[in-house]
Amino acid sequence: MTPAISVILPARDAAATLSCALDSVRAQTPRDIEILVIDDGSRDATPEIARRAARRDARVRLIDGRGRGIVSALNAGIAGARARYVARMDADDISLPGRLGAQRAFLDARREVGLVGCRVAFGGDPVASRGYALHVAWTNGLLEPDAIGLHRFIESPFAHPSVMFRRELIALHGGYRDGRFPEDYELWLRWLEAGVLMAKVPETLLVWNDRADRLSRADPRYSKEAFFRLKAEYLARWLARHNPRHPEITTWGAGRLARRRAEMLLPHGIRIARHADIDPRLVGRFAAGRPVVGPDDIPKEDFVVAFVAARGARDLIRARLQSQGRTLGRDFMLAA
Repeated sequence: MTPAISVILPARDAAATLSCALDSVRAQTPRDIEILVIDDGSRDATPEIARRAARRDARVRLIDGRGRGIVSALNAGIAGARARYVARMDADDISLPGRLGAQRAFLDARREVGLVGCRVAFGGDPVASRGYALHVAWTNGLLEPDAIGLHRFIESPFAHPSVMFRRELIALHGGYRDGRFPEDYELWLRWLEAGVLMAKVPETLLVWNDRADRLSRADPRYSKEAFFRLKAEYLARWLARHNPRHPEITTWGAGRLARRRAEMLLPHGIRIARHADIDPRLVGRFAAGRPVVGPDDIPKEDFVVAFVAARGARDLIRARLQSQGRTLGRDFMLAA
């Protein structure tokens, strides 16, 4: 019988956590699933743990990823998938009861949506890993396609192992790409650009563990600089389609970091007319050769891109621009 859901689970040196991750998926309902464990060149007992699971449960299959890296492993899993829905899972996370059933029911009911995630629980120290904990709280607040689409240039709107998507999207828009960027965020941005609607079920259905050796902590593809470069490319193309004054924008944020982020748009054909800022020490001066104006002095016809990363400040900027009659997505966009 052809499974309804293919779970793609890449693993490298995951002997300490793989059994628990697999058990959390094997216990899911519905039962008509397959679990593809892609061993990405492990030097520990990871392949043997997967083989033992396969002997106990015919739904588990081990694929040799030949140690070519996470992107190759993900694409190898997708190539071996037989189901119409593909779900992601990582070897150090836990799928909570009901996850796959809820996501399958969501995609069955809302055929306009191509990818669905879920809220996730942060499985780490919220003090020592405050940035990750805040990111989890932020992603958990984005549920519907409009919110996800309008906030895509702030941070990645999904925890990668929490998603399920229609396998047909791979043929339509391509799979994971390898490069100097986070492979999951690039996929979301590319599919969103192609018009794929994305959403989340509102329940918390995955524990997203924050291990000290996780790939996103050590690999330069997940550095802040890599995220900024990737966002700049896709944001520039979004502006070309949605900014009525393209290629000219006003940025909110005249500080050094905000300017550096904004200037990553320049190689993509965007022109920055002015910077807006609330700091009275900056207003009335020039930053990188551009005038700095106060928020109330932004010309009404300007399209504004806010590059202020602080979450509280971002909310204030949104409120200030909306009080001027500007609409998110039409007259301004938030980035970070």
